[in-house]
Amino acid sequence: MGVDERNRLDVLHALERLVHYALEQGMIDWWDVDYSRNRLLELFSFDEPSAGTVAEEPLSGPQEPLEILIDYGFAIGLIPENTATYRDLLDARIMGLLMPRPSETIAAFRKTQSEQGIAAATNAFYKLSVDSNYIRMDRVRQNIYWNQPTPYGEMEITINLSKPEKNPQEIAMAKLLPPPVYPKCQLCRENVGYAGRLNHPARQNLRVIPLELNGEPWFFQYSPYVYYNEHCIVFHHDHVPMKLTRETFKRLLDFTALFPHYFIGSNADLPIVGGSILTHDHFQGGRHTFPLEKAPIEAAFAHPDFSGVTAGMVKWPMSVLRLQGRDPGVLLEAMDDLYEKWKAYSDPDAAIRAFSEQDGQSVPHNTVTPIVRRSADGGFEADIVLRNNRTDELHPEGIFHPHREMHHIKKENIGLIEVMGLAILPGRLKEELAQIAGILCGDKALYDQIATDPNARLAVHADWVKELVDRFGTSLTRDAAAALLRDEVGRKFSEILGHAGVFKTTEAGRAAFERFVASAGYRKQ
Repeated sequence: MGVDERNRLDVLHALERLVHYALEQGMIDWWDVDYSRNRLLELFSFDEPSAGTVAEEPLSGPQEPLEILIDYGFAIGLIPENTATYRDLLDARIMGLLMPRPSETIAAFRKTQSEQGIAAATNAFYKLSVDSNYIRMDRVRQNIYWNQPTPYGEMEITINLSKPEKNPQEIAMAKLLPPPVYPKCQLCRENVGYAGRLNHPARQNLRVIPLELNGEPWFFQYSPYVYYNEHCIVFHHDHVPMKLTRETFKRLLDFTALFPHYFIGSNADLPIVGGSILTHDHFQGGRHTFPLEKAPIEAAFAHPDFSGVTAGMVKWPMSVLRLQGRDPGVLLEAMDDLYEKWKAYSDPDAAIRAFSEQDGQSVPHNTVTPIVRRSADGGFEADIVLRNNRTDELHPEGIFHPHREMHHIKKENIGLIEVMGLAILPGRLKEELAQIAGILCGDKALYDQIATDPNARLAVHADWVKELVDRFGTSLTRDAAAALLRDEVGRKFSEILGHAGVFKTTEAGRAAFERFVASAGYRKQ
């Protein structure tokens, strides 16, 4: 038997295993097997399936047969280059042939919700998102994760390795492409079933569930990168920009009424303190208890106009007011009132200015990051995180943003997920921390290189490495160095959140925070 024939049989075997996997996971029904097999045969230009018996061994995921099929797809020209980006495009194309239609997914979700409850419905929908390889659990499992003790409780630190990096050639090619017109962004509903391109991911294996929030059409899906358990995205039916209003808070409360086992939150709607996508209104939620939720109340307050609502200053490096109440209507009014008061609030002694002038226009600086969840007693709980996006000469990236001495660890915006105490640090840190550990274990040549060569990979960490060597020396064991660096990085994340806090966790900062709370009409209990 020739190599080509052997390869052909291996590919047909992988194809059959993938169809069996889809059947076992409930992605397709028994009556869909022949149809699904034939669609895959057509894609790979086969006239007939494997003639032999395929062992029905269980698969923990689709990756093993997928890799064989994608390799073959490159060999026969289904993708022009064997890069991670093109392989992902073909991956989604293959799995899309094994997916239920969007209407079938929606019907199954609603049937499960009606018969077994909303938690069972999200369980099944999440399972489909994983089984279909839309959520790449093989990559998510590569993320580095640890818990970090801090004065504010244990925070969660991750080094994100799940998002594949494009190679320089792909980046250069993507820059030559015209600006995207369709879909307008990666959150638009038109992504469902989209084949993708070099600068836009394929989404044939994406499914979304329609929702009604505040009487408006929204959609529910899972994030392909799941930074935490059942990380979901809730996005507007239309491509409309992020804007925090009273309606935003109503949508968040409506969502937690529909999904009481999930939290939901919104990024702020201003640059620097907002998320990476401000062009399409959306929220993020999921089934995870974040460090912020566990943080205690330091001082309690009440407002005479909002009966049944309690407010508390949260022990957290950022400035957070927690509103709690059983009546979502009253809580909505309290949330909106606090937001409107904060938008107009200035305190020069605390470097808080609500507005500035630019080209004769008034530019707003105050906004919030709101998070809503159900409380243990069945009521509603809202964490309102105060934000300000002002800049100055000393901090041109943002006064309440990671300061430059932290940029070697993180320089991106502090968004919703990190506000809640889960650090998402760049994948480059995995290798960089390993090299720094080597220095702490005695690699003098590498230490000398970063001290003298500004172009060295670790030069961005030069000041930090010198500080570490001065404090801890260069005779650590590998395990001790790795543990030390995790602790140091975790501490820096806590400090970064402190940079983003508008009222600092000092005596003066606490007094300034209480001045704002009092100005909003709250009285200490």
